[in-house]
Amino acid sequence: MTSFHDLGLSAHAISTAEALGFAEPTPIQSEAIPLVTRGRDVIGQAQTGSGKTAAFGLPMIDFVDASSNDVQALVLTPTRELAIQVAQALRTFGETAGVRVVAVFGGQPIREQTEQLKRHPHIAVGTPGRVMDMMRRGWLQTHSMRYLVLDEADEMLSLGFIDDVEWILGRTPSGRQTMLFSATMPPPIQRLAERYMFEPQLVKVESLTLTVDTIRQISVNVEPKEKLDALCDLLGAERPKACIVFRKRKIGVDELVRQLRDRGLDPAPLHGGMSQGQRDGVMLKFRSGRSWLLVATNVAARGLDISHVSHVISYDIADDPEDYTHRIGRTGRVGRSGLAYTFATRKDQKMIEEIERVTGARIERMSAADLKKPLAPAVAGVPATPMPQSVPVAAAEPPPPALAEPEPEPELARAPRAAVAPTQAQDGDVVRLFISAGRRHGVQRDELAAAVAKIAGLEPARVRVQHAFSHVDVPAERADEIIALLDGAELVGRQVRAERAQRQPGAEPATAA
Repeated sequence: MTSFHDLGLSAHAISTAEALGFAEPTPIQSEAIPLVTRGRDVIGQAQTGSGKTAAFGLPMIDFVDASSNDVQALVLTPTRELAIQVAQALRTFGETAGVRVVAVFGGQPIREQTEQLKRHPHIAVGTPGRVMDMMRRGWLQTHSMRYLVLDEADEMLSLGFIDDVEWILGRTPSGRQTMLFSATMPPPIQRLAERYMFEPQLVKVESLTLTVDTIRQISVNVEPKEKLDALCDLLGAERPKACIVFRKRKIGVDELVRQLRDRGLDPAPLHGGMSQGQRDGVMLKFRSGRSWLLVATNVAARGLDISHVSHVISYDIADDPEDYTHRIGRTGRVGRSGLAYTFATRKDQKMIEEIERVTGARIERMSAADLKKPLAPAVAGVPATPMPQSVPVAAAEPPPPALAEPEPEPELARAPRAAVAPTQAQDGDVVRLFISAGRRHGVQRDELAAAVAKIAGLEPARVRVQHAFSHVDVPAERADEIIALLDGAELVGRQVRAERAQRQPGAEPATAA
């Protein structure tokens, strides 16, 4: 099995991937990153959800000279939403390397973006129209630009930006390295690649399998009047880390948001009737972990790249298998597991069967009554994420992303635990856990060991504190139990995410470090 250590990345890029919880490279990453690190032009045929941002982002951070004041890389995206997402991902990748990233797009005052460009960013991410404007005004200089990415090129074509893209390409250095990502390759995109890329290598990844392999799919048989109660039962039983609920129309979104607020929850709406500023604010809050429940129309189904979404719920069934696939693709990102529920009435059963036929997916059947208790693990599927039922659903908050700097959150209300006297872990098989807090968060080894012992009732065999994350070794037979106790808990003043580390200790002796 390929790991990030096999792709030609620097130690910094590898540690960044591990800190973000990337278990192993996705197919697009495994195939594209070695080519990028060798300086080749690459065409990646893959859809959103394949992990393509990291495929060009991780080697891009290695490429950039943080001591320079020049813009060295440009990423073009078709929409402002995608520009914001890509810019935030690149900031996370390059945070510890001192790499500065700016996003430039329409719909925001140009003065704010020119002020950001005055701070000498190393990477610019933007939509074609605003990038052209900044270049014409002289605020965005391209003379040192040696790395250029066209993200979702076919979408830029469909939105009429292809001429703008060519204008930009014609004004960047001819010796640049170019990457083009596109779900499809229509003739205009092929001609663009032939004209502006040098002997590009094609990396093609089938998209359907990427969006469903790590996702457990469930159809809930429910009558229309039962849907609200069923949704509240589901949220209360499973306590999602981050959840998107889909409705067909914006009036339905607003209605469901009101109903959930009446029941003590705090969902955020997202639909085309909101201003761009409102939508950006909602997405920033959801992406940072300060909001855990999003109710949205399909405007959120395409282009959203949020790795920590654990649950997707189709309150209204999708209109066709393609929309269904895009919806459920919001979870199960970059190798993580996810859960996708569809509330299906009697008249919706034919669409469920059609989705199974077209996608080849196995969709489990469940009744509304089954939602009152945590989901049992699938025999050969994706593990579920049961949570204590005694915790009120309104108190559920997701842990922050590993390298984010969210606003302080109150400690989670947690189910009572029996007091357990800590015992020393014995020699033998151990499992290494990844903890999303490190030295940059003020974590010290002894404090972390004591906090783990207090919560888990067992002193860890080994604790290693890295810059942005930590590793804790615990007995293998108790690993799953300890992960459940630590994930979402507050350690050394910070809510953390806990999961099995990508690289396990093997035969290392279980002695304290």
